[in-house]
Amino acid sequence: MGVAGLLAWSLLASATGSSASGRCLPPPVPGPIAVSFQQPSCPYCAGHRGIEYHVAVGTPVHAVQQGVVTFAGTVAGTIYVVVLQPDGLRATYGLVLAPAVRRGAVVAQGQVVGHATGRVYFGLRATDDSPVDPTPLLGRWVGRPRLVPLDDTPPRPPPPPHLTCAAAAET
Repeated sequence: MGVAGLLAWSLLASATGSSASGRCLPPPVPGPIAVSFQQPSCPYCAGHRGIEYHVAVGTPVHAVQQGVVTFAGTVAGTIYVVVLQPDGLRATYGLVLAPAVRRGAVVAQGQVVGHATGRVYFGLRATDDSPVDPTPLLGRWVGRPRLVPLDDTPPRPPPPPHLTCAAAAET
């Protein structure tokens, strides 16, 4: 990372005082989790070190938290984007069609980092490189139910959805 990247990172880190563990983060894509996190029993043992979503091809993949892109490219034929967040966690977005960001870029929470291939992998790693289950940190978008007219009257636009988190409700 060059001087500009370090300067951007220090500004970003100072602007965000709270960690991800104290917040409800938006999911990277809409929809339910299709493949759950499975902690491996050792660093090289089998497991699923993140979660996976099955969505429509081309669905935008959004950054769950702001940070600096440390990698955007291909590993073993699969495209990944890795974002170092101010809380020290590294977020990995995998199975994207093409990165929408470049290494060294500062991304905002909610910014598109790529588009889905039909599946999206999302994982978190701690500073010691150990996998972190992202599931308790992620919320879900919930819309409010509403009545719609039965005649030809056009319905009112729905209110925007809001983010809910089970972890936020427990605190």
